Amino acid sequence: QEKSSRLSAALFGEDCEISHDQLYELLKYAALGKCHNAAQPSWCRIYHQSHLAGVVVIVLHEMSQLHFYKFYLQFKHLRKAFRHRFTLTPSANFLDSLYGEGANLKPQNTAQGLASTSSECIPKSSDLQCDPIIRKYGEKKRGLTSYTLTLEEQKKNYYPIKGSPGCKGYVYTECDQQRTDSSPLFGLDCEMCLTAKGNEVTRVSLVDAQGQCLLNELVKPESTVVNYRTRFSGITKKMLLPVKTRLADIQTRLKKMLPHDAVLVGHSLNADLQALEMIHPSVIDTSLLFARNEGRRFKLKFLAKAVLGKEIQCEQKLGHDPAEDARAALELAQFFIEQGPAKVAELNLEMLLTTEKLAEVSQNKAALQPQGCRVQKQLNEPPRLPKPCFLDCLQVTGQKPLLLGRQELDSSGLCQSNLSTSNKQILQRALEDVPLSTFSIIQFSLGPEYVASHLLAGLCEKVRSKLTDMLTIYAGPFEESFCLKSVKKEFERCGPIQSLTVVTETYQPYVCIQYEVLEAAQLAVESLNGAEVAGSCIKVQRPVTAATLDCDVLIKELELDVENEGVIYVAGLKKSLTETDLQEEFSQLKDLETLFLPKDLQSGKHRNCCFLKFQKSESAVDALEVINGWTMRGSNLRSRNALTSGHLCRWIWQMNHSNGKQGGNILHEKMEQLSDSEQNLRKKVKKLDHRIKKLYRSLQNNTLCIVLFPGVNSMHGSQSGLGLMGIKDDGGRSAC
Repeated sequence: QEKSSRLSAALFGEDCEISHDQLYELLKYAALGKCHNAAQPSWCRIYHQSHLAGVVVIVLHEMSQLHFYKFYLQFKHLRKAFRHRFTLTPSANFLDSLYGEGANLKPQNTAQGLASTSSECIPKSSDLQCDPIIRKYGEKKRGLTSYTLTLEEQKKNYYPIKGSPGCKGYVYTECDQQRTDSSPLFGLDCEMCLTAKGNEVTRVSLVDAQGQCLLNELVKPESTVVNYRTRFSGITKKMLLPVKTRLADIQTRLKKMLPHDAVLVGHSLNADLQALEMIHPSVIDTSLLFARNEGRRFKLKFLAKAVLGKEIQCEQKLGHDPAEDARAALELAQFFIEQGPAKVAELNLEMLLTTEKLAEVSQNKAALQPQGCRVQKQLNEPPRLPKPCFLDCLQVTGQKPLLLGRQELDSSGLCQSNLSTSNKQILQRALEDVPLSTFSIIQFSLGPEYVASHLLAGLCEKVRSKLTDMLTIYAGPFEESFCLKSVKKEFERCGPIQSLTVVTETYQPYVCIQYEVLEAAQLAVESLNGAEVAGSCIKVQRPVTAATLDCDVLIKELELDVENEGVIYVAGLKKSLTETDLQEEFSQLKDLETLFLPKDLQSGKHRNCCFLKFQKSESAVDALEVINGWTMRGSNLRSRNALTSGHLCRWIWQMNHSNGKQGGNILHEKMEQLSDSEQNLRKKVKKLDHRIKKLYRSLQNNTLCIVLFPGVNSMHGSQSGLGLMGIKDDGGRSAC
């Protein structure tokens, strides 16, 4: 039976904002597989990439996440067809960032320039025999067991060894099962601070073979810290003050987490294991794997950039991110194993390192020169050739990508680029040409009259106003002398409250409560309407405005959204409960896949609610029955189906906390203009959704389809983009 491609994405929770580099990473791997050094993207995974029928990217020009949720009901096909969604960082030059650096090479020079660049970079066969990687491993591909360090290599490189005198008191992982080429890989990295005792662990990260972070924990050292080494470790005194986890706790957890045939991967992993005071028998050290002459070693930062095309340990960040470093080391090992020594040697890393150093020297010299001299020198020098992008690579492999849209999408000649005057024409061309191309970018547009900045501002204000109304409830009436504290306590059991005010303009007092999450407001309406609170039988309702008239329909559609399948919302948690506590408490629930504990984006503190994602929808239904009325450590829980899991939770918070700084008259004028055109805009969006549906249904099974709302980033303001993606299956819906 033919294998189907499958897409897996860890996009549950708040941390699902994807940069254009990460999107480019996905498209490159989907289009090229393991050719041309394309690696699995770090934030999602494509299984059986070679079985993909093609890649289709649908770009909705100058539209943002704001448009998707403003016209959520109109985008009927989009919200039902695509299981995976992510927030996209807005870009002023979206398509350039999509193509990657080098997409605008001149047509007549493209193939020749790429071919010559490639041939210069790849060493000749005779040179390969002298490469330290080939001398060490040979040219043939091998399994992972060929790259684990022998006992002698571990001793030579100061790894902690069982029974050696210097390792007295070290904890042995007891992973003694014989390793095979299918044994699981785990990336490990630690950050250390200098204490009176020496180097002590202050942060530990462990990632699995899919790049999922299994452990990312701060550790309190036993001795007094002499130097936090914040520049490299990212650790500060303030960060460690509330930490109670000790080294012994981490040792116990690692011992439990690692299977008996686990292979640990890291960069100079001996230092991490020494600091952890742990012994593990089977390791791959990427600083030794990518061998160099004379015992020298490549830095992890360089290898990540040269081999994986990833920037890590950026100077803008405070210190290293151990999870990022662990993932980079793991992916380097996976790349080496999958590609084999010969392919790695062909990268000519020594030459790349020399080139990089020369470029740095040149930049430093240029920075020291007066500006006039620099300009003159730049005029005399030939222009720098950019790196080829994956569109170049597709052309070299005999594939010519298809670009369709209303305006010029590509000036390089790398693609079959066709201009059309309407979305209808674009669809007709797409239905004819997409089946003939393995990589297509189709751009639809609402038209310039609907994306003007003043209309966008009015649209933004309407969405913000509607969100505020949906997050707000009124409750009452109460007695004159009612206890506000007990009312707040009761309503907080539904979720985090942003504001609570007493309404005194009425005959009897009411309270107006604005929640931070949509589920909390809905839960309050469903569970407290008609209930007795603070000695009064109260009514709970949302404000009645034009914007909330379709609220019930919207709530129902959000519940049915494929992104919320198998996800429930739980409120009434004590804020003192950690994620580990909750994992333990909810572990008895069947088929629980992920737990997400939202944080306040300003304070960083956990909210009193969480989201639970289950492998099966039926298990989520069963969990709702169990959790409602469940008492957890003295607190009664309430739950319901999720409405805003994933990126939407974060976006609502941002919309709710952003303040429109438009003048009153100007904004009123914009709102009036928007009202005039909004009906037409709804019709346009509905038609656009129908056209995308028609195009999607025409795609072959096993086609990766990505729909992008690029976002807006201009002098008039910024709006985040949105991505929807999936691999089409037999049912016409995207597969996981």
